Amino acid sequence: MTDAVRKSVQEKLAQGDFSCTKEFTLAMFSGKWKIVILCNLYYHGPFRFNELMRLLPRVSHKVLASQLRELQEDQLIDRTTVPGAQPEVYYAISPVGRSLMPVIDAMHEWGDQRLRALRVQPQFNINQAAENHR
Repeated sequence: MTDAVRKSVQEKLAQGDFSCTKEFTLAMFSGKWKIVILCNLYYHGPFRFNELMRLLPRVSHKVLASQLRELQEDQLIDRTTVPGAQPEVYYAISPVGRSLMPVIDAMHEWGDQRLRALRVQPQFNINQAAENHR
């Protein structure tokens, strides 16, 4: 487990003493790259692992694999293997992941407005990165 919030939520759920829905929601996409991965899969996916690696050049192989595994465990993405001589594995956003996108979009909008109010220019554009990749 790479994320303290996610680990804490899983422990509370296992013990049956979990009551904070906001913390649960946050745990679904907490992690350095999860929101970026979800947005790319939602708006531009599906992607193969190496395509995601090229799309996110600052993420290590180990971290991307871990984040994808956790997103899959939390049912936010689907992993599909296409059989063949060289099987192909694709990652796509799941219906549960799609249902989280309005929350992520609202966070993006709030963050965008707040950065403009602070007169700060964002350094990374998720949509631009995916368009440059294709």
